[in-house]
Amino acid sequence: MKIQDADLKLLRIFETIVQCGGFAAAQSTLNIGASSISEYVAQLETRLGVRLCERGRAGFRLTEEGVQLHAAAQRLLGAVDIFQMESASVRNELSGQLRLGMIEATLTDLASPLLPAVRRFGQAAPEVNLQVLTDTSSGLEQRVLDGRLHLAVGPFPVEIPGLDYTPLYHEEQGLYCSPPHPWFDRADAELTTEELKTAKLVERAYLGRQELDQLGVAKPAASVDSVEGRAMLILSGNYIGFLPPHYAQQWLSHGLMRRLLPERCVTRLSFQILTRRGMPLPRVVRGFIEHLQAAARTALTT
Repeated sequence: MKIQDADLKLLRIFETIVQCGGFAAAQSTLNIGASSISEYVAQLETRLGVRLCERGRAGFRLTEEGVQLHAAAQRLLGAVDIFQMESASVRNELSGQLRLGMIEATLTDLASPLLPAVRRFGQAAPEVNLQVLTDTSSGLEQRVLDGRLHLAVGPFPVEIPGLDYTPLYHEEQGLYCSPPHPWFDRADAELTTEELKTAKLVERAYLGRQELDQLGVAKPAASVDSVEGRAMLILSGNYIGFLPPHYAQQWLSHGLMRRLLPERCVTRLSFQILTRRGMPLPRVVRGFIEHLQAAARTALTT
């Protein structure tokens, strides 16, 4: 199949459908109707001579050929985006599309370099189209690895092959509980080591046993990948768990949450810049990373 401009359009529509999980869900993103989406997919299937997906009452599902095309299209479209950014660099311009990934619940952290970096980069490169996606740490790693994201910022405790991890900043983590948890009205001095070992702790799966071992807990009572999920379980009063203090403050200020043993139960989560190994970084991506690192250095000195 010789690639033409029209084919790139069809592939981008197909990729959007896959990412959204079906024709109906892709309508608002593509801003076109279901019948038009169906026609575009039919055109792509005709061009390729294979059926790419099953759609109907049973829902949306990729065929084996559709899975293969999805992987190939990600590589092709990623390469096209990089070419567009690099060709703009030849003209001494910063333009194109920059796809950035981040974890949730970082905006309230005054030490995070993300917001000042986005602000300054937007002023320095107003022609760049910035797309921001929020996901779990493992989800961000997969998206950078397959080219759907140019870079991501988050905590990645276990490094996986094919990715580069550049240290950026640290985020403090504290231990919290909420009423009606029995420890909410207990003084820290009254909490014993044995009680901590039997606590119903909400585990962050991607950290392994780090938090469990700190408290001496044998196994977690619950496991979540998101900050909001941990906060929900802690606020139920049935569990204790670690949260960033900047995020927990909204409940502390209303007496709905309490920090436990702040001197003893405190950790620091390392945030890193994640990029794909072995791939030259376009000038636009390098420029954004420079703004991230400059903002992180400024935060350390203030």
